[in-house]
Amino acid sequence: MAHWTFLTHHAHVLLAVAVDSDATIRDIADEVGISRRRAIAILNDLVDEGYVKREQRGRGNHYTLRVDMPLRHPSNAGHSVGELIAALTVAR
Repeated sequence: MAHWTFLTHHAHVLLAVAVDSDATIRDIADEVGISRRRAIAILNDLVDEGYVKREQRGRGNHYTLRVDMPLRHPSNAGHSVGELIAALTVAR
C-alpha cells in the first residue's frame, strides 16, 4: 500500500513556519517528518521564490511569510499563501 499525503513537503514546511516563525531547522524537520538537509533545501526554495523572507537573528533565523503570494499551481493560483495558512492552521 502506497503512503501519500494531500500536501507536499513544501506546504508542510510553510505551515510549520507559519506556526513558529523562529523555529529551528531541527524543529521544522521534525514537525514535517523530513531530514534537516531536506528542510534546508525546501526553505531555500521558498526563500528563492519569494514566499519566505529569512532574517538572521543571533545564532538562529526568523522567517516572515509573504501571505499575499499566490499558490504556484495554475489551478490554485487564484488563492494566496495566506488563505492556505488560514484554512489549515485553524484546526491546530
